[in-house]
Amino acid sequence: MAQADSPTLPRWDLSDLYAGLDDPAIEHDLAWCDEQAKAFAERWKGRLAEASASDLTSAIVAYEQIDQRMGRLGAFAQLGFAARTTDPATGRFSQGMTERLTAISSHLLFFTLELNRLDDTHLEKLLEDAELARWVPFLRDLRVWRPYQLSDEVEQVLVEKSVTGRASWNRLFDETMASLTVTLDGEERPLGDALNQLSSPDREKRRIAAGEVSRALGANQRLLVLITNTLAKDKSIEDGLRNFPRPSSSRNRANMVEDEVVDALVSAVDADYARLAHRYYSLKAGWLGLDKLQHWDRNAPLPGDEDRLIPWEDAKTIVRDAYERFDPRLGALVGRFMENDWIDVPPVPGKSSGAFAHPVTPDTHPYVLLNYHGRTRDVMTLAHELGHGAHQLLAAKQGYLQSSTPLTLAETASVFGEMLTFRALLDAEDDPARRRRMLAGKVEDMLNTVVRQIAFYQFEVKVHDERRNGELSPERLGEIWREVQTRSLGPIFEFTPDYDTYWSYVPHFVHSPFYVYAYAFGDCLVNALYGVYQSEQDKQGGTAAFQDRYVAMLEAGGTKRHADLLAPFGLDATDPGFWRKGLDVISGFIDELEAQEKQDKSA
Repeated sequence: MAQADSPTLPRWDLSDLYAGLDDPAIEHDLAWCDEQAKAFAERWKGRLAEASASDLTSAIVAYEQIDQRMGRLGAFAQLGFAARTTDPATGRFSQGMTERLTAISSHLLFFTLELNRLDDTHLEKLLEDAELARWVPFLRDLRVWRPYQLSDEVEQVLVEKSVTGRASWNRLFDETMASLTVTLDGEERPLGDALNQLSSPDREKRRIAAGEVSRALGANQRLLVLITNTLAKDKSIEDGLRNFPRPSSSRNRANMVEDEVVDALVSAVDADYARLAHRYYSLKAGWLGLDKLQHWDRNAPLPGDEDRLIPWEDAKTIVRDAYERFDPRLGALVGRFMENDWIDVPPVPGKSSGAFAHPVTPDTHPYVLLNYHGRTRDVMTLAHELGHGAHQLLAAKQGYLQSSTPLTLAETASVFGEMLTFRALLDAEDDPARRRRMLAGKVEDMLNTVVRQIAFYQFEVKVHDERRNGELSPERLGEIWREVQTRSLGPIFEFTPDYDTYWSYVPHFVHSPFYVYAYAFGDCLVNALYGVYQSEQDKQGGTAAFQDRYVAMLEAGGTKRHADLLAPFGLDATDPGFWRKGLDVISGFIDELEAQEKQDKSA
């Protein structure tokens, strides 16, 4: 039995939120939220235009208290469903919670709508009050949506219909994906096991796993295509009502980043596909002794990589030590996740695939979900998600309404944590061959984060643009997928038709349209940020100064925009050269691999 399947791997303990699905505190909190929401509406609805600064402060504080309690309830349901997606009782509970929280939130909807209708000059005058000024970030980010706000009646309908609309389609997708199985070595296994086997050193095993993924996805294409078409149309309708200029604009507004900045990132990565992915995968084909790569070769380990399993206890030590060496404050924070049952570790049937960190609420603590198979990449995933967790703990001081960080910055601590862990492993390795394999592995992770995610984004753009003219067939979706994969990964790959279904397992396309570019944004940002850190390491006091600025950046949560957060490091995301700095780091690693290749051939 593989180490990752060991029954000793910990599951998270959600009792810090509620004791179980039948905990009486759940009904108590739901009743409290409902009562408080109704009283809040009775007190403030239609009265905000005449409210004083003191009144407005009191209203925001009361709103946050209700919203936070609802967030705790929602997080408990979401986390339970993620851990046991195929359990009928958990599914019913999650759906019931969504419906009840949506009904309660309908009483509160007026508040943000009325805040956005306040005159700019009037609000600026009110914000001269010191207590209200604390809420400037909340009001600033809320009023970004002002041009796209609809009437109260329409907003109310959209909220209430979401339960039987997008939320239901999301649930159907999750339950469908969690129920998909494959056959490996004559045994029925979860789909995630086949995806994991795509990293096997045995090419035949990779081919078989790829075929099983294609079979499972292919058998469900009718449903998965329907979900995709329906959600894309649903988004198009709402975008049209709100008059967003393009499908990705709502995501960019949520990320507090301009369309033009995202365009600059996408253009920079697209222009570098050949310098990065095409060049690297041509090298990899040579290392594997292949003239062409199939899609199941993309994540193949390099020759000589023993692909040893890393026990869970070792993974914890590796990651915690990496954070600790950088800054003891961060080491202590990630240690809290390991010392408590805040991480759901094993890959078990019926559990959501992938990994995430959920912030829950500032008055509790985050939880992390993994599917730990014991590979080096799983250790990096642990470092990534604990970066999120540390960030969420640090930002909690800003309160529920202002702790959440836009996606473009939310990946900063996670990707930085990955880099710290990688550098620690690389520095500890003195065998040249192993160092090269580690470097190549890091390049692949960065290509997956930057090149692959931008290709995902380009896939979404094409799908949503074409959906405006009618439903897309499974064949057309497959064509678009193959086009962006060929363009991004390069001519060394030979994409067979069975790969055309692989777009349909990516959950971000369903849950969070256009989310994916945030990974590339974060990776390039961290590469530039890490460059600043390295340049300061040799300066007297420079490293500590960097650490202090870094922790302060994480503590800011959602109170500052990217320009303000990056300024202390001398970085500017609006500068076209900013993205080049991040991409140059990846290219530099590939340069090093090419140089080593030439040395080996001339030796």
